[in-house]
Amino acid sequence: MSPKTTTPQSASQARRKSAASRSDVSYTSRILKAGALIADTKTLLAHWDIEASVEENVGRFHRDNIFGKASRSRVEDILAIFRRRYLTEQSVTHALVTLVQGKFPAAALERLLYFHSARADRLLRDAVTEVIVPMRERGLADIGVQDFQRRLTDWVEQGKTVSRWSEITIIRVAQELLATLRDFGVLRGTAKKTIASAFFPVESFAYVAFYLKQHQPSGAKLIELPDWMLFFLQREGVERLLFEAHQRHLLEYHVAGSVTRLTFPVETLEEYAHVLSQR
Repeated sequence: MSPKTTTPQSASQARRKSAASRSDVSYTSRILKAGALIADTKTLLAHWDIEASVEENVGRFHRDNIFGKASRSRVEDILAIFRRRYLTEQSVTHALVTLVQGKFPAAALERLLYFHSARADRLLRDAVTEVIVPMRERGLADIGVQDFQRRLTDWVEQGKTVSRWSEITIIRVAQELLATLRDFGVLRGTAKKTIASAFFPVESFAYVAFYLKQHQPSGAKLIELPDWMLFFLQREGVERLLFEAHQRHLLEYHVAGSVTRLTFPVETLEEYAHVLSQR
């Protein structure tokens, strides 16, 4: 029997199948162009005009070079990152502008910038939930390039990246993940990095709870959302912070048997940002 050959049609089908499998995930190397960018983000939000459109604001930032960057292409890279992280939902943009311009505490604000950045970049999110969280649960504290490198290599082999990364790219992405998560406060250290202790101010927690409730109205289901893993929170930790936020009159949280009731004093995220900034 002659060996089985691959027909042009079957090869084409294989390529389409491969492309389809890669389209199911969204790991990109865009983090190489911008890490946490905390200072630049605060600059952008401090100068944001909520009466103008996104395009008008972005155009003004280009003209005025508010970031003080020498390269126009670098400014474009930064603004592209900002669009994905903070400008796709008007409610988020306006809420963050309100917090920055209302002098919301820096550490509490940075927790929110981290949250929205992780939601906008699946690679950043999964680096925390699938690498750091399991390490932390095993009692491990030290983390290095090799920890991310191993998982990134697996993801590349599984076709979870938009293109096949070289070993050099994998190492660079691992290094940038470490630096970005250090800047966001998830890790600490310079040359040697460790997993930081959980830090989640109750005001930041209340903001995240409000945001998530807009997407998941059920209070009982909201407590179980995987987003809380970004802050190393299990169900018990979420409930504890809900009770603390309730005691501080940031929200109302009541549990009676199987019924969970979670309500907020205002209707929109921007209004809630005003409430938080005044506290």
